[in-house]
Amino acid sequence: MSGFRLLAIHAHPDDESSKGAATMAKYAAEGNRVMVLTCTGGERGDILNPAMDRPGVMENIVGIRREEMAAAAAALGVEHVWLGHVDSGLPQGDPLPPLPEGSFGLEDGREVAKEMVEVIRDFRPHVIITYDENGGYPHPDHLKVHEASMIAWELAGDESFAPELGKAWTPLKLYYTHGFVRQRMQMFHDRLIAEGKTSPYGPMLERWESNPADIMARVTTQVNSAEYFPNREKALIAHATQIDPAGAFLATSVETQQQLWPTEEFELAKVRVPTSLPEDDLFAGLDAAGYP
Repeated sequence: MSGFRLLAIHAHPDDESSKGAATMAKYAAEGNRVMVLTCTGGERGDILNPAMDRPGVMENIVGIRREEMAAAAAALGVEHVWLGHVDSGLPQGDPLPPLPEGSFGLEDGREVAKEMVEVIRDFRPHVIITYDENGGYPHPDHLKVHEASMIAWELAGDESFAPELGKAWTPLKLYYTHGFVRQRMQMFHDRLIAEGKTSPYGPMLERWESNPADIMARVTTQVNSAEYFPNREKALIAHATQIDPAGAFLATSVETQQQLWPTEEFELAKVRVPTSLPEDDLFAGLDAAGYP
């Protein structure tokens, strides 16, 4: 299926490579236009790859993360734009410290939504991907992405709202991306243990035991994107400051992932066209919509 437009809204560079990346690569390769909108520059992200924790990296982290993002977008075959906000960082401690002044998490959600509306009206996506009400995980920037995305979904097609931002455009479907699925991680963990290898998934699985919410109960749409798992891996590796080669993202080979779990998971949260669930295609139901 081709000729549609898909907009994925993410908080930081590297989020797009760990959440729905293979699906985006698949749709782009099939002739659809796919765009990633990154809201912040990831300036306050820690260096998570020990090989990159060396002099000159943190001092130039803004430029390095922009270069990483460009390489990841190329690996996925997608278009990319920056929204231009400043990363909030992930606050640590009890109680949590306040967010840094001027950071994305402190921005007014409606004002951020206006910026998103301008992008939506320019790109005219049929489908939007964003985060759920928990942000995928409760990072303040992810929560802000959810808040603003939902406002933008409602306002982009309203001709009376901010006409200076462009001609109104009404997206047809909005999905939450669910990149962290316990059952998937358990499969990968069990395979590594059976092979006599060390698994990096153990601590994450232990955290799930204390909060056993089942994301799969929310999933409405599974896209078979196994053919594009190599693109996803290449995009992850492009974010060298953020992805530890010995960590969970790269611990399971592409071939094993293709065998054990060949899909990526999404939740249809808002829809303006008829469709039936479960789905295996984010563009399901759009052929009948008659949209340009």
